[in-house]
Amino acid sequence: MKYIFISAGETSGDVHAATVVAEVRQRFPDMQVHGLAGTQMVEAGCHMLCDMHELNVMGLSDVFRALPRIRRIERSALSWCKEHQPAVAVLVDFSSFHMRLGCKLRAMGIPVLHFIAPKLWAWGAWRVSKLKKSQDRLACILPFEPEWFSKRGIKATYVGNPSVQACVEGWSREELKDHLGVGTDRQLLALLPGSRPQELKAHVAVLTEVWERIHLKVPDIACVVPIAPGVEMDQLQPLWDAGAIPLSRTESDFALRADVAVAVSGTATLELALWNVPSVLIYRASPLMAFMVRRLVKLNCVGLANIILGDRAVMPELLQEACTVDAIISEVLPLLQNAEHAQAQCNQFSFLRTSMGNSVAAIGVVDMLIDLMHETNN
Repeated sequence: MKYIFISAGETSGDVHAATVVAEVRQRFPDMQVHGLAGTQMVEAGCHMLCDMHELNVMGLSDVFRALPRIRRIERSALSWCKEHQPAVAVLVDFSSFHMRLGCKLRAMGIPVLHFIAPKLWAWGAWRVSKLKKSQDRLACILPFEPEWFSKRGIKATYVGNPSVQACVEGWSREELKDHLGVGTDRQLLALLPGSRPQELKAHVAVLTEVWERIHLKVPDIACVVPIAPGVEMDQLQPLWDAGAIPLSRTESDFALRADVAVAVSGTATLELALWNVPSVLIYRASPLMAFMVRRLVKLNCVGLANIILGDRAVMPELLQEACTVDAIISEVLPLLQNAEHAQAQCNQFSFLRTSMGNSVAAIGVVDMLIDLMHETNN
């Protein structure tokens, strides 16, 4: 029996890895998939060797405290791979852990496919040499990445972006409002405070005040806050107290097609652009993290939609000291009150959708996986 080893390290990776597991199980029902997994991967048919949430830490102090646990998980994964010799290993995102793991897997003779390239084009280009040693193929989800990595000697392929397919279906704007019990004639503001504990701590209070003050200026507006997997309701309590409506991201027809959104930087801002929602991007990090990013990042923008659209702030970005309640409101109100202003953003989003194409990422990853297995066997 052939095995595939797959590993993810955080919630978003669990979601993307689950699509690969499902595609493998559909094409090769007799193939066993084992790995460092989350709940989505398990539901798709992956046998969990270790719970990936044990790897999910943020901040230097958290990393240092978690090192013994992380090393134990790595040893456990390598021990399983040594015993079962999987045909290929698929490492999903989470490059800080997976580049080290990939090097050790390749040293054992196991071919490695890395799905979701580390953003070395933004910062950390010095890690290219380590990435070269840690994988045999790189499956990219941003259309400009293969050219960048290929120039540096890495075999990279654009397989499509998971967000593109995820954002095709789901509720229309009217269906979303109906689901929330909001009249279709009312405007709907979406607030996305992030999913990691540090993000929630930095943004929930700010967004609560933004909502309260906008509600005073636009009394008939409603507010929705999506709840990401792993986020507890009480972590968002100030928003509920202010009258925001909760919405689980795990609902089958989930699509956040609000009239306007304010979102913490991350995949959510790309999804909002694909849903054609005029948005404002915000982010507050620790002073140390902000200092490091400013020294290392070589781009003008941080939002994926903005970067793909030529590194231009199509979606306004309010970062660090610029991320104030007043500044956010000054960007949001024109989007709510001026249809032409909102449409100008949406017009740019149409170029984004064209550049990203319609390929299904999981299909592309499994195609690469098959090619890699054939190359290894020949």
